[in-house]
Amino acid sequence: MRIYPAIDIKDGNCVRLLKGQFDKITVYGDNPAQMAKKWEDEGGEFIHVVDLDGAKHGHGVNAAIISEICKTVSVPVQTGGGIRTMDDIEKKLSCGVNRVIIGTSAVRNENFVREAVEKYGDRIVIGIDAKDGMVAVEGWEEVSEFGAVEFAKKMESLGVKTVIYTDIATDGTLAGPNVEAMREMVEKTNMDIIASGGVGSIEHIKALISTGVEGVIVGKALYTDSISLKEAISVGGRK
Repeated sequence: MRIYPAIDIKDGNCVRLLKGQFDKITVYGDNPAQMAKKWEDEGGEFIHVVDLDGAKHGHGVNAAIISEICKTVSVPVQTGGGIRTMDDIEKKLSCGVNRVIIGTSAVRNENFVREAVEKYGDRIVIGIDAKDGMVAVEGWEEVSEFGAVEFAKKMESLGVKTVIYTDIATDGTLAGPNVEAMREMVEKTNMDIIASGGVGSIEHIKALISTGVEGVIVGKALYTDSISLKEAISVGGRK
């Protein structure tokens, strides 16, 4: 199970939100590229970057910072936030990222996902953010009519290979991931599922191993020193 250290960017800073709420924000640093290098030095083999400004405004905002991250580390980077068009994808890839995460637009525009997957294959990742089992959109501020598993199956039918599955209720809380939701997603689809939300201890990482998820995104726990990245990697191993 791969450990993905997370870097969320807002106003040029490394931040974390509580349950996706933009008014509940904590700043952990003013140099995202330096932070990415720190996680690489501690063994991180894939960096997860979210452009929170992009997610809120519906278009990429922090391209220069994402480019700097990609130049600073030698490990692959995946990023999302405000990806709405093929041009948005191309701009992100031109920053040097390995994978681009589509969230809200996947719900709004099935044809966009189809076109993106046809052109870029497994470099396209779908971010499914769930609130009470339903897919949330627009920076988690709205809830759609799609159930998370139902929507994942739809994405799988379009050729998507990887999904990042976030349980909003647990995100940023450090109270533990929604293990059963992750297990259900793995069992009912044939994609690589990356778990996100609520990881606050090594025990939480151990609990996810049995679900069969491909990896887990760890954010706030790293910044608050609740988890050591080196220890997380030693426990989770890699796929």
